[in-house]
Amino acid sequence: MSDRYPGGLIRKTPPTITPPVDGEGGSASGIWTMDQVAYYIKEGTWPQKVFSRELYAWGSNTYGQLGLDDSAITRSSPVQIGSDTNWKVLQASSSDALAIKTDGTLWAWGRNFYGQAGLNHTVQTSSPTQVGALTNWSKLATSAGSVTSTFAIKTDGTLWACGINSSGQLGQNDVIQRSSPVQIGSDTDWYAVAGTGSGNVFLKTDGTMWACGLNSNGHLAQNDTINRSSPVQVGADTDWQSIVGSAFHAIKTDGTLWAWGQNSSGQHGTNSTINTSSPVQVGVLTNWSKLGPVNNNLFAIKTDGTLWACGKNAQGCLGVGDKINYSSPVQIGADTDWYSTASNESTLAVKTNGTLWSWGDGKDGGLGQNNLVYTSSPVQVGSETNWGEVAFGNDWGMASTKG
Repeated sequence: MSDRYPGGLIRKTPPTITPPVDGEGGSASGIWTMDQVAYYIKEGTWPQKVFSRELYAWGSNTYGQLGLDDSAITRSSPVQIGSDTNWKVLQASSSDALAIKTDGTLWAWGRNFYGQAGLNHTVQTSSPTQVGALTNWSKLATSAGSVTSTFAIKTDGTLWACGINSSGQLGQNDVIQRSSPVQIGSDTDWYAVAGTGSGNVFLKTDGTMWACGLNSNGHLAQNDTINRSSPVQVGADTDWQSIVGSAFHAIKTDGTLWAWGQNSSGQHGTNSTINTSSPVQVGVLTNWSKLGPVNNNLFAIKTDGTLWACGKNAQGCLGVGDKINYSSPVQIGADTDWYSTASNESTLAVKTNGTLWSWGDGKDGGLGQNNLVYTSSPVQVGSETNWGEVAFGNDWGMASTKG
């Protein structure tokens, strides 16, 4: 028996490979040549290291949002949530937290006043609690503000929602609140979601954009201010790549940056403070790469690793050394190694070297700096170099490790 593999002919018993899942794990057996290993690495199917992802939180804890099995006790530096080491996807709203583990399970904790935790009740929860028993959750989004709904995408591409629904933001063609996840339509090609808590925008794998919910500030990009209680397509473009709210921003596949909705603080980055009800391009650059979850501002990373921001800056959350609002993107320092950000009045960011940074209002220890000090420029949180994902609520934050 023989078979042909990349790099040569393998006789008798061919080597076997189990590809990694989401870039981690997998296995290989048998005898492999270096050429074969190089081929599968290039294809992304060679086994990869399984990372240990602990979860930490700090700051305000009025509703148990730190997940430490208590409430009202604030922490001014990161404290580990439990002992699990398989946290993967993080999301935070004003006083709620959600996370997906590497096994595909969904967990929630915090205020839960509107049933946004998806636990079939509206009771405050101060430690991570599993949402149902499913193991196929993939992506998350929740609102940055205090009016909260939650959205999640499964590995099968279906879209689910729960929480407040006063403006039809759950996409159910009604305004009935839900405390357990309900599916939005029957489509199986949803890719990403961003929300304000009242108006929400979604992307499909075909690059189209869809929206539903409150539209008073043009959040739904329909060129009007009429609410929708089920998803409607935004224009006809098929090259949308990523999105964030609450003033909506999106990056297209050509690297251009776009904005729409509320713009009272100049958060669009278009050198104005005028709301827009359809997408407008931010400048003319084509090297925008990543967007961070925000509230009343914009944080974006370029392909060169530089970090830029604009919008509301009353607490120094833009990180540019002052408290002045900016209506066009300004660069934060001169570093070229920013990896991800999250902001809600104050800001968290991770660099490619795994260091964690924060700036803005230090109220309740929300910056994780072991103090209550305000800072308008990035300051490193501790000395660790294995931070991964970050999320920011209202004066509290959380981050997972990756090491």
